[in-house]
Amino acid sequence: MQEKAALKKLEQLGKDVVSEIEEGKNPRFVTAARTRSNIVFDKKEGYLRLGAAKEERNFINVAQAKKFMQTIAIAAKCHKFLEEDLHTSIRGLFYQLKFSLGEDVDESIFSEQAESNPLIEDLEVAINVKREELNLNATRRGVLAGNMKVVDTSGGERIEMDCSKTGRTGWSIPSDVDNEIDFVDIRAKYVLVVEKDAIWQRLNEDKFWKKENCILLTPQGQATRGTRRLIRKLADKKLPVFVFTDSDAWGWYIYWTIKTGSINLAYIGNDVATPEARFIGVTMSDLDKYKFLNKLTIKASEVDLKRAQEMLQYEWIKKHKEWVVELERMIKGKIKLEQDALQGPNLTFVGDYIKEKISKEQYLP
Repeated sequence: MQEKAALKKLEQLGKDVVSEIEEGKNPRFVTAARTRSNIVFDKKEGYLRLGAAKEERNFINVAQAKKFMQTIAIAAKCHKFLEEDLHTSIRGLFYQLKFSLGEDVDESIFSEQAESNPLIEDLEVAINVKREELNLNATRRGVLAGNMKVVDTSGGERIEMDCSKTGRTGWSIPSDVDNEIDFVDIRAKYVLVVEKDAIWQRLNEDKFWKKENCILLTPQGQATRGTRRLIRKLADKKLPVFVFTDSDAWGWYIYWTIKTGSINLAYIGNDVATPEARFIGVTMSDLDKYKFLNKLTIKASEVDLKRAQEMLQYEWIKKHKEWVVELERMIKGKIKLEQDALQGPNLTFVGDYIKEKISKEQYLP
């Protein structure tokens, strides 16, 4: 059904362009402006979204003609993928379109992927279809384990995977968690998102997810849109979401992209943000409670400090006094703290730390 809807929208885009040409008009492509000035924090819903500003590209315009042509070429190629029921990566799409316009024209449609990627996003916004529904995949990253089953019906075959029986590797999160895939038999009490794969492995080895009956998930760094979308879907099933990262601007920003979405993905903020997520650590305040951590801090670089200062300017962060205290303490002390440091006393202390934070509701908004 989603593929048919995407096909229909692509075809309507093409019909609109043809109709304008037949009427003697200048064919155009209209999409929402994805500029910083058009990014809005929706206070009521708690996530970043696009504003009302629009951007228009016309074919009969020297400055806009190339982008117009490139966008239509992307739309045509995606239409072909859907008709053939074939998938590729956004890199694959780039190579599909990186060819000369003709024997006598020393020009390619795209010279580098940095040109095609933003136009894919423009197309998503213009026709209100996510790229996964256009049969475009991105690099997958992230794994999970827990009392949950995944039903994958892609390729016409039904495959059921039990995420409680994935051993040391876990279930690899795909870039598309919406189409031909379902999450069933979820018996976990909450979702624990752990920034680093190494800490995920430590907790998985201890069977933390089994003992605490949770979904143990790691985005392996900054969460991809597929992983953020999965977190959103699990939250929609009424599972509380707790995030556990380093105590620095980068780790904290990973949390905020999960919670409020990001500026880059504001056009699908409703689908990838989880405003109800809560942060359990690591925090600067932990230095007061766990004295051994004071010997395990790391000097923050100028880049770290600059990023923290930038975060203090975001209205969705600075409205929380708890976060202002954390960021200012990091900047003043010029230190940061990794979640790995919690392994200082003993390797299993990480699990004890998480259990205490959650049971005593010692988390940040």
